[in-house]
Amino acid sequence: MMDYKKLGLKVGIEIHQQLDTKHKLFCLCPTVTREVEESNFEFFRYLRLKRSEIGEEDRAAKEEVERSRRFIYKYYDTTCLVEADEEPPREVNREALLIAIQVAKMLNMEVVDEVHVMRKIVIDGSNTTGFQRTALVAFGGFLEVDGKRVGVATLCLEEEACRKVEDGEGYAVYSLDRLGIPLVEIGTEPDIDSPEMAKKVAARLGMILRSTGKVKRGLGTIRQDVNISIRDGARVEIKGVQELDILDKIVEYEVLRQVNLLKIREELKQRGARVEEKVFDVTDVFSNTKSKIIRNKTVKAILLRGFGGIVGREIQPGRRLGTEFADIAKTYGLGGVFHTDELPAYGISEEEVSRLRDAVGAEDGDAVVMAAGDAVRVERALRRIIERAKHCLVGVPEETRKANEDGTTSYLRPLPGAARMYPETDVPPVVVTEEMLNVEIPELIEERARRYEKLLPKDLAWEIADSPYYRVFEEYSEKLQPTVVARVLYLAPAALRREGVEIERLEERHYRLVLDMVLRGDIAKEGAEEALKLLCQNPEMSAEQLKEKIGAAEDIDGFIAKLIEEKADLIAERGEGAFKPLMGLVMKEFRGKVDGKVVAEKLKKALKSALSQ
Repeated sequence: MMDYKKLGLKVGIEIHQQLDTKHKLFCLCPTVTREVEESNFEFFRYLRLKRSEIGEEDRAAKEEVERSRRFIYKYYDTTCLVEADEEPPREVNREALLIAIQVAKMLNMEVVDEVHVMRKIVIDGSNTTGFQRTALVAFGGFLEVDGKRVGVATLCLEEEACRKVEDGEGYAVYSLDRLGIPLVEIGTEPDIDSPEMAKKVAARLGMILRSTGKVKRGLGTIRQDVNISIRDGARVEIKGVQELDILDKIVEYEVLRQVNLLKIREELKQRGARVEEKVFDVTDVFSNTKSKIIRNKTVKAILLRGFGGIVGREIQPGRRLGTEFADIAKTYGLGGVFHTDELPAYGISEEEVSRLRDAVGAEDGDAVVMAAGDAVRVERALRRIIERAKHCLVGVPEETRKANEDGTTSYLRPLPGAARMYPETDVPPVVVTEEMLNVEIPELIEERARRYEKLLPKDLAWEIADSPYYRVFEEYSEKLQPTVVARVLYLAPAALRREGVEIERLEERHYRLVLDMVLRGDIAKEGAEEALKLLCQNPEMSAEQLKEKIGAAEDIDGFIAKLIEEKADLIAERGEGAFKPLMGLVMKEFRGKVDGKVVAEKLKKALKSALSQ
């Protein structure tokens, strides 16, 4: 167990939450997602490197240009020339701005007097312009978690990036449907000092955002970027944490990675390790190789003096220092790297490894790293790995990393330079008026849940309070038992999801339709699940069609009378004890068609009559 206080852990979280507005942030396009197959047009761009006004080059942009990637964009009939960067943006979406102000008020923040839109450099191709439009709306707030105050540094309103749909050798494909959807970016101060606290802060921020009832839901609509550092380590930004459940694991594993890199630094210093600058062409060594991975490809290598046994050392669960080098190679369009700590393997023989070591002049205790593929890409990737290997002698590099599903992280790019923002001249500033500041503060989900606990079990109360259909629950709970309404809105859909039913097809109108049918007695409450299942299969079914499909229970009295007659021996043997098995038989026939309470009353009456004869 790591002592995070002793390690000097500091964590800051950036929450990116899409807003549920009608239009995008700088145009009138709808905020809907599309299937890639629906795209009717595409175009492509390349990233070009330009110096700043004072002659500086952004380090992250420089590395991206060296990767020589082609960015392909999928266009739809619901996107416009603003997304394609062929037309100037419109004014800021006022609906989105008002939601941002509302969230700022909920986080005790100071709203700016004027909202000015800025351009933030984006170099991964996820925006057609090469920058993202963003605007500071508020600053200097806080929230409390477990009695501890965590500062909220900034709240920005910005446009969502494109959605990546494919990544290949030398190219990336993006979908324009997501580009421009309004989102709020909320950044905390680095006041978080443990993995558990990070998870709790992110959960509370998410709860506050959902309490507005004006944010999108579902996978990809909210994500967390996490900034992590330890004493003697470095600030590392981890992008794209979509699952809250692994956030604590992300922090834990990043701390572990930095601790292990610092240990590696000390061991390399003791060994007197160094990194050779030369990139060796070793293609001839593998001219007759049996390895299909490197056959008929350019193979180059670098020599790491004193790195023997360290390149293969684990620094995160299932990831080694060599994996860090492989991540860099992959960003250049290669499949990865090979190193002598893991060879012979992959069809590469022991004899070839010996010849490789001789070709680069490796001695005992040295490591050789090699890559195969296009000559230019291999050369550039290995030169970048030389830089990374040199940093092993210094400690932990500042960089941007990608969150993996298991809680580990992969290298993406260096941290961008500090001067990555400049004014947006195409969008006029917005003066924040008193009227705009006079926004209603909604009830928090946790407060709503406490109210619902008077009507429902605690866990169910929280699920309904956090549901986008909580207003439907409140409306129908005045007419039906709250547990019945909760069954329709949450328990039945949850059961259907476990069966693999696509409940995402259900909308509010479907839940209202089923609740109305239960209210009128068209179906029993037990029939709600079947009705919802049918609506998932055909969302346009009417109440009449559902009633016909589920069936009526007009002959329940006749069925019970016939059952009593057929089971006379059972009744004579068990008396009133026959009720339970008889009830099971009746419900098997009429489940979902008649309320169980009605069935029980009719059966008890018939059984009592039979026993009195």
